[in-house]
Amino acid sequence: MSRILIVEDEAIIRRALRRLLERHDYRVDEAGSVADAMALDPQRFDLVISDLRLPGEPGTELIARAAPVPVLIMTSYASMRSAVDALKLGAVDYVAKPFDHDELLETVARVLHQQGSLRAEPPDVAEPDGQARPMIGHCEAMQRVYSRIRKTAPADVTVLIQGESGTGKELVARALHQQSKRAQAPLICVNCAAIPETLIESELFGHEKGAFTGASAARTGLVEAADGGTLFLDEIGELPLDAQARLLRVLQEGEIRKIGSVETRHVDVRLIAATHRDLQSLSKTGEFRLDLYYRLNVMQIDLPPLREREDDVLLIADALLEKACRRHEREGLRLSRAARDEIRHYPWPGNVRELENALERGVILAEGHLIHPDDLGLSAAGGAPAMARRPTPPPEAPADDKEESAPEDDLSLEDYFQHFVLEHQDQMSETELAQKLGISRKSLWERRQRLGIPRKKSPRRRAD
Repeated sequence: MSRILIVEDEAIIRRALRRLLERHDYRVDEAGSVADAMALDPQRFDLVISDLRLPGEPGTELIARAAPVPVLIMTSYASMRSAVDALKLGAVDYVAKPFDHDELLETVARVLHQQGSLRAEPPDVAEPDGQARPMIGHCEAMQRVYSRIRKTAPADVTVLIQGESGTGKELVARALHQQSKRAQAPLICVNCAAIPETLIESELFGHEKGAFTGASAARTGLVEAADGGTLFLDEIGELPLDAQARLLRVLQEGEIRKIGSVETRHVDVRLIAATHRDLQSLSKTGEFRLDLYYRLNVMQIDLPPLREREDDVLLIADALLEKACRRHEREGLRLSRAARDEIRHYPWPGNVRELENALERGVILAEGHLIHPDDLGLSAAGGAPAMARRPTPPPEAPADDKEESAPEDDLSLEDYFQHFVLEHQDQMSETELAQKLGISRKSLWERRQRLGIPRKKSPRRRAD
């Protein structure tokens, strides 16, 4: 739904124009002057319709200030001179007052259509089945992402992708690689949080035979495997300091040295890194090298969380539902109106990954041809009462019912996990903590993120 800003000092004309546009499914905001319009940030809109004569500054002032958003000028002085002057200053068009409703609507539709054709096209990303499909989403924040991918991909520079877990950082990395000059070379993806600290340097840089206990044969590292192509390091904020020093050498000199070797080798690798953490803040506490942060942050792409992507969530839900139906051989399943409303308003703390899981549940549990809100299981999965997901709380929601929505056993397990980690993390490594808890190191990391438990790292010897 397109957003339009009306800038008009006559309240009667402003309200009439608003009602006309809203009847044709436009979202409309109002302002009475250029100053009022600037307070609403005109660049957030798809079109600005402004009167030429306004109190204070004229409406033509918005042409430059709202750019690249188009400005349609209204004037009651329908002389050719004022129209030509407005067009010379960059107005997309003009309409004369009193305007004909059909003519105005036709002009608005034409301008928005032209503007839409100039919007950044979602990049194609190759999926596991080998088919290249475009990324999904049309909101303003994703338009900026698409534009940044298009401009950055051919430049062969290091890229830092920032965004919450589950927002699709690996998809962006794949799009950057596939639109780059290295598209025919390998793309190597590494989740730094999923590899034990004791093995991560060996995994990335390789080792020689006998370099350490258990090194029964020489091994090529992932950095070397990506030679000529792209290396994607997901959750780079979890990379130990020793490995950070080695990675800095790769970025500065294009050199790697296997563990246990005295020889260096030159590699040509484009690095794309991703994180949900603030690396600059981590550098102030000594958890991340500041010099490495500056090397990584040549170009930055910020991915918006799903809750800030407006109607994109329903587009993504439809695409994920189609895939889930094919997987489970339940073609023809659809989301009920209530389920779509539930999806639209849920905050999605786990972003696209959580949405995919909810739809998977819905496909499995649905009994008819429609998926209902109960099938999605969002209240239980979100870990928050329904009132936290709605703008207004439902009436007559007893406190006891909210407490019963989360089983006591689950709460006690989370309490135990949090208590155990906080009590022992100073004496144990991440691997030891995971072993004691009977879970994988990756599960330990994911629970830390969910519960907000910071990871304390033991001081390490800085590399020369």
